[in-house]
Amino acid sequence: MSIQLPDPRNENILIHVGGELLPREDAKISVFDSAVQGGDAVWEGLRVYDGKIFQLDAHLDRLCDSAKAMAFADIPSLEAIKTAIFDTLKANAMRDGVHIRLTLTRGKKTSSGMSPHFNQYGSCLIVLAEWKPPVYAAEGIRLITASVRRNPPMCIDSKIHHNNLINNILAKIEANVAGVDDAIMLDIFGYVSETNATNIFIAKKNALITPHADSCLPGITRYVTIEIARDTGIEVIERNVSLAEVYTADEGFTTGTMGELSPILEVDGRAIGSGKPGPITHRLRQKYAEHTAAQGEPIPF
Repeated sequence: MSIQLPDPRNENILIHVGGELLPREDAKISVFDSAVQGGDAVWEGLRVYDGKIFQLDAHLDRLCDSAKAMAFADIPSLEAIKTAIFDTLKANAMRDGVHIRLTLTRGKKTSSGMSPHFNQYGSCLIVLAEWKPPVYAAEGIRLITASVRRNPPMCIDSKIHHNNLINNILAKIEANVAGVDDAIMLDIFGYVSETNATNIFIAKKNALITPHADSCLPGITRYVTIEIARDTGIEVIERNVSLAEVYTADEGFTTGTMGELSPILEVDGRAIGSGKPGPITHRLRQKYAEHTAAQGEPIPF
C-alpha cells in the first residue's frame, strides 16, 4: 500500500503522548484508553502563526471546562498543558503554518468497560502538531445538507468539546459521497446548526446572521469573528436560521480553526449570492488575518 502524507514533513514529527515525546510511528495509546473504549476524551484545535499560538488561553479554558463537565478526576494544570505544547513545538522546530490537535483522554482503564471507576491511571494528554495550512480552498467551499442531525442539549451539550464525533463523521461521509467539501447539520427542529466541522454565518442586507450556540459548538473562531464584525460596524444577529435563508443569502461563510473563514459558494446545488466570496466575507477575512498576525501567545524559543 502506498501512503502519501498531505505534507511529507509530517513523516518525522515528534508527538507528545502522556508525558513523552515519541516518533510518529511510536506515538500510541493503550487499547484500554478511554478514547479507544468509548470516545471518552475532549479536544481542541489550535493554530500557530509566526511564532505565536492564536487564542491559546481560550482554547485551554474550553478544554478544561469540557473535561470538568465530563467529570474527569485529574485535569492537568494550564501551565502543564502549555509546557507540553511548547516542548512539542520546540522538538519539531515549528513556529508557523502549524495546526495542533490537543487531546485529553480520561486515561487508561484497568479493564474494558464503561465506568470511570476503571480509570485508575490518570488522564492522558496528547499534543499532535502538524505542518498544516487551512484545510479549505481559498476560493470557497460547496456544501450539502446532511440527513444526520446535530445533537441537542437534551442528548449531549454541544458546549462539551468531546471526542465522540460519530454524528459529524456520518455527515462528512454524506458530503464525501456527494463530492462536496462539507455538510450542513440541522438541529432536531430543522434549523441550521453548523457544518460537520465548522460554524456557519450568512449575510443578508448587510447584516450578519448566525445560529444560536445551542445545538452547535460556540466556536472560538466564531466568537472572534462576531467581535471583529461588531467592531467593524457590521450588525450581528444570533437566532434560528432556516435552510431557505441559507439558500437565499447574499453571501455566507464558515468559521473554524482548521479552515479560518471559508466562503460558501453553493449549498444543495444552489449558488449562494453570486456564487463567489462576498464583500462582507472578504472584509472579515482580511480583519481576521490582521488579528492572527498581531495577537497570540509567543512560543518561548
